[in-house]
Amino acid sequence: MRKPLLITGVAALAALALAGCSSTADPSASTDATTEWPDSITISLVPSVEGEDLAEALDPLTTYLSENLGIEVKGVVASDYAATVEALGTDQAQVIITDAGSLYNATERYDAQLILRDVRFGATSYASVAFTNNPDKYCDDEPTLSTYAASGIELSYCNGIEAAGENATGQGPAALDALAKIDAGTKVALQAATSPAGYQYPVVAMREAGIDTDNDITQVPVEGNNNAVLAVYHGDAEVSFGYWDARTTVTDEAPDVAEKVVAFAYTDMIPNGGVAVSKSLPADLVAQLTELMDGYADSSDEAASVMFDLVGLSDWTSDTAPEEITRYGEILAQFAN
Repeated sequence: MRKPLLITGVAALAALALAGCSSTADPSASTDATTEWPDSITISLVPSVEGEDLAEALDPLTTYLSENLGIEVKGVVASDYAATVEALGTDQAQVIITDAGSLYNATERYDAQLILRDVRFGATSYASVAFTNNPDKYCDDEPTLSTYAASGIELSYCNGIEAAGENATGQGPAALDALAKIDAGTKVALQAATSPAGYQYPVVAMREAGIDTDNDITQVPVEGNNNAVLAVYHGDAEVSFGYWDARTTVTDEAPDVAEKVVAFAYTDMIPNGGVAVSKSLPADLVAQLTELMDGYADSSDEAASVMFDLVGLSDWTSDTAPEEITRYGEILAQFAN
């Protein structure tokens, strides 16, 4: 089961406070002056690249950290996100770069410290979008066009979730009361039960709107966010859900998707992954590691390129938004079995 990678909020904030990871903190300060740094630390991650490119992809990051920390930093590749949690729990790795669910699990099981959140195109979280081909039923106003700035594509939105003629923001929760209009027998396209945007957050939102998702709706199973959009586009379902904004994945095959598929609601925000560290690491080491990783993408053009190629990110940030992780944990618990 693929799980996301962040950690619990309260523990995260406490860790950041102890570590002094802000730009104004003294990185040499430690809560225990007698704690010695280890000779080496290991980072476990699931990279975006594959096979023979792994060593080359990992080397720039680990070299940067080794040179600036003055200790050896090694990188190991995990088979999946859950494996990063177990690597930390068994001390095979002291730092993990993983998804939000795995970060949550690392903090709950092993008292790990959340130090950074992933940034993709300026955002640390994203909403699941409710799509429909029946705006007369689900929209209280006429759909309007807003621009998805990441690709410059105009897409249609209603219920005031975006401002007409402006860049879309994708900020949820918004217009969730519209989900109550999903009546008995409605065909709803849902992705695998492990998908936060395609299943978990939408199912919770529908349940909170009073819908029995096991009996009131006709579930239409789909694989992938693009197929969730296409299910509505082709009329195989009246409603579907996918990450913001999954419609951009089908514009080549469905150039009129903005006309036929309207976004009418946003769920709670789903957190990106991030970086967590073992509770065994000295506080001053955590502080310096946090500062270095936070600044890595800005350290050079090569670093920014490596970071995107390695883990698909544009940056890290120490603004961890713990309430999103707490909510994520609550939702994960509902699908534990």
